[in-house]
Amino acid sequence: MDRVMAATVFNHICDLGSLSAAARALGLSRPMVSRYLDEMEKWVGARLIHRTSRKLTITPAGEEALLKTRTLAQLSQAIGASTAADIPSGTLRVACAHFTAMHILAPVLPGFLARYPELRIEVEINNQPVSLVGERIDLAIRITDNPEPGTIARRLGDCESVLCASEAYLSQHGTPQTVEDLARHNCLYYSGFSGRSWHFIDAQGEAVSVAIKGNLSAGISSLLCESALAGMGIALVPEKEAREGLAEGRLVRVLPTLQPRRLAVHGLYLSREHQPVGIRLFLEAIQETMLNAHN
Repeated sequence: MDRVMAATVFNHICDLGSLSAAARALGLSRPMVSRYLDEMEKWVGARLIHRTSRKLTITPAGEEALLKTRTLAQLSQAIGASTAADIPSGTLRVACAHFTAMHILAPVLPGFLARYPELRIEVEINNQPVSLVGERIDLAIRITDNPEPGTIARRLGDCESVLCASEAYLSQHGTPQTVEDLARHNCLYYSGFSGRSWHFIDAQGEAVSVAIKGNLSAGISSLLCESALAGMGIALVPEKEAREGLAEGRLVRVLPTLQPRRLAVHGLYLSREHQPVGIRLFLEAIQETMLNAHN
């Protein structure tokens, strides 16, 4: 029989003063409680309770065993609660931009949901910041150096960008040789960032920037990348977005000695207290995946 259950039954008998009361409290039959008590006495090797028609009396061996069974029951409950708390379930609502969903979440989701089948994830695609409270969002994944005020931000990794254009565009308009040359080109830029300046680190490790202009801005990086592939201008997009075009030679790195400023990937949530375990585990999975991708 289950010795932890036998210890729990023994504790209830001692606390309530009868086998019948213990049976009612635990939802067990009276004979089953008696069997558990017999199991405890066999386990200890001594009589634990003197039973008469009127009352139960705990023996000295029973009093010694009771100290241990109370500890055992408490430990069992703590382990059970800890195990349950570490198994995510329910629904986790996550907000992020299209690029983030496709290139940061997509590699994580299959393995994560297979590992935690009781959890359901709803991904809300929105290229603008959302209200975690107003939109009932549990977690937002944002690529930004300025997380929204009032949220707790956990840094998960970095998003590296690349400056690129098609051979057709560069053949027609010339290839920039300096960062200042970008001001004379049609630049395709992300509308989510304030201002129209691009920021870089040069070969000497110095920060440089340039004010740019162009006839297309968008809040979705895949559109900027496709526009660069179509020869419309020079784009600054996440490296993951341009990787295929660069590998196939359909895109060319522009000013390769310049390193576009890296932006941090943050997980944003509202409170550390009573945080659903699914949030913590999902953030850990994203962070681990991003770290492995850079190694």
